[in-house]
Amino acid sequence: MSGKGAGAPRTVIVVGAGIVGLSTAWFLQKYGVGVTVVERDTVASGSSWGNAGWISPGLAIPLNEPGVLGNGIRAMLDPLAPLSVSPTTDTGLLHFLASFALNSRQSAWERALRGNVPLSSACLDAFQELTEGGVSAKVESSPITALFTAEKHAARLLMELDTAREAGLPLTYAALEGDAARAGVPLASQAVRAGVRIDGQSHVNPGLFTHALADAVRERGGSVVEKFRVTGVEARDGGFRLRSSHGETESADAVVAATGAWLGRQARPWGVNVPLRAGRGYSFMVPTERPVPGPVYLPEVRVACTPHGEGVRVAGTMEFRDIDAPPRGERIRAITDSASPYLDGVDLNRRTDEWVGSRPVTSDGLPLVGATRIPGLYVAGGHGMWGLTHGPITGRLLARAVATGSLPPALRPMDPTR
Repeated sequence: MSGKGAGAPRTVIVVGAGIVGLSTAWFLQKYGVGVTVVERDTVASGSSWGNAGWISPGLAIPLNEPGVLGNGIRAMLDPLAPLSVSPTTDTGLLHFLASFALNSRQSAWERALRGNVPLSSACLDAFQELTEGGVSAKVESSPITALFTAEKHAARLLMELDTAREAGLPLTYAALEGDAARAGVPLASQAVRAGVRIDGQSHVNPGLFTHALADAVRERGGSVVEKFRVTGVEARDGGFRLRSSHGETESADAVVAATGAWLGRQARPWGVNVPLRAGRGYSFMVPTERPVPGPVYLPEVRVACTPHGEGVRVAGTMEFRDIDAPPRGERIRAITDSASPYLDGVDLNRRTDEWVGSRPVTSDGLPLVGATRIPGLYVAGGHGMWGLTHGPITGRLLARAVATGSLPPALRPMDPTR
């Protein structure tokens, strides 16, 4: 790895100990940059903990696809729909929804799809670099199988995959008839009529992987400071000083803010104007009667099932609600009720580890990665449902930009000040 460029920072504070922030710190260390990661709570305490754990370049489709707005309007009348938008007078959320609507045109969605392709194309390679470089967490390679009760819905996913492949994403996938889909997924019920197998995907236990990444940053000489809630970022003497709510301070030459859904509250003074809101997802664990060979996707109800230990993690829903709002038990029950017809040999009523996490969703379907209008202050976030998939490659690309002063072409569409 080449060294730092002229005028490059010797030290960087990364704010946020999720998959994006810790990946950025790890790759900065490859350039010889000293890193300190500060976290408002604990490592992986945000959306890096209970998500589905998919490393799924084949399914990293921007949320602002045409037609989703109509679904959102219907969701306002159905609080248990997979996409939920609660009636609100929150002007920030209303502004986000208006911007999201403008970006749900076919042309805007295709622009977001093309912009995300470089991340999806290299995401598996970035994970491999982390594990070969000392991150001691297992990455399981396996196809993801999508199950459908209606053949026409399987055809719709195949069309989306065709579009993604035409946009430049290397993809291999196959349509499955009902018998073949059920044979490939022992937990599939007789209600399943069709399937799509997406090859070349992987999955991890996201919490364990993120903790292993934090350990690797520490082992390479970095610091990870938990319970450091930043209350101020002050430009000082050619660098920055951060102050916590307890009066502690950390100083460095540059700062990377990778604060997930909180980025929407923090970044506007830095010239980041793309609306970003918390898209809350829920998950839980359930036992299974038979082994689950790989992840299972239920697109018709937007539910993901991932093998973990002796059971599966079931994850779903996109709830646009305040980031600090308490979890809603009815959302968990809605996931259970919607997934039940597809699955056999899964006791969805024996739930453990119920969880809610806030994913950072931008209104135009593109992440926010790069320099802000304040020299030396960078942001990395806004990946929506694909923060785990795109986290390490985002960290690798941003670390190169910070350490060398040269912006990788892949990050140009993600300019935070666009």
